[in-house]
Amino acid sequence: MTKAGIVTELLNPENQAAGAGIAEVQAAAGRIIDQLERVIVGKRAILTRVVTALLCEGHVLLEDVPGVGKTMLARSLAATIGGAFQRIQFTPDLLPSDVTGSLVFDPRTAEFSYRPGPVMANVVLADEINRAGPRTQAALLEAMEERHVTVERERKPLPRPFFVIATQNPVEMDGTFPLPEAQLDRFFLRTSIGYPSEADEIAMLRRFRTGTPLDALTALTAPEELTRLIAAVRGVRIGDAVERYLLALIRATRDDERIAMGASPRGSLALARAAQASAALAGRDYVLPDDVQAMAGPVLAHRIMPAAQFGLRGLSSDDLIAAIVEAVPVPVEAAAQL
Repeated sequence: MTKAGIVTELLNPENQAAGAGIAEVQAAAGRIIDQLERVIVGKRAILTRVVTALLCEGHVLLEDVPGVGKTMLARSLAATIGGAFQRIQFTPDLLPSDVTGSLVFDPRTAEFSYRPGPVMANVVLADEINRAGPRTQAALLEAMEERHVTVERERKPLPRPFFVIATQNPVEMDGTFPLPEAQLDRFFLRTSIGYPSEADEIAMLRRFRTGTPLDALTALTAPEELTRLIAAVRGVRIGDAVERYLLALIRATRDDERIAMGASPRGSLALARAAQASAALAGRDYVLPDDVQAMAGPVLAHRIMPAAQFGLRGLSSDDLIAAIVEAVPVPVEAAAQL
């Protein structure tokens, strides 16, 4: 798309003071992504998206074929941020209590005590989430949204940060329970790792020949420090012009005849937060239209539903979001004078 211009921000002393925290976010995120690349070879753009969601306290849905590194990515991220990791293998017989935990009777004290489920971790891998029944899926998705679980009417807060990476196999559909649109909307973004290039796969073979790089990963931060970085990202400014541009993209998904269901208000909030994180990773304390455009596909594509007649023509959700980004005019603002 040919842009008429970009929004230019005024670098006043207040903004410069805020930039110190943003520089710290950029440096920490860069170190995290660099270390993840030691395990997930040649997928820096995907790793950046995952770290972006982490800094927004969002959750990621990975739709990909088996064996491309989804589990390795989740384990590597947990090791890198110094957080607890749990993997939940979703199967048709998995119960909600297998996710959230349950009360267990202790005969010594004659009392029930809470036994935490695997959801009580900083990084949770929900492997093949579409293989479990709707009740079990809902138990995890409620925890993702509310940041707590309820066991026998007792609320149990989840650790912070709390980050879910859920996987789906887009090929095998037998014996699965596809997530409905209302539940897909709870994921901050959707992406896929994809197959590596030939050069990257050669590098991977050599790197994993004598062992796994995962064993050599070190904690580059701690959950408490990551929480502070998340707060700094929330402070990134979104100007009025960029905010109106972001909402114009959202409204366009609701007005387009090719789309049966447009993005929700939750999608608006997610896109705004993703743009803030994108700006922070670029070392800025203000959002540009470029940040909104870069995150529009991963954040919005799974939140819309193509109209039946257009879906039959091969138009995917990603195609429709790309077309909307192309069509909506980019705001222009005169250069600020220092």
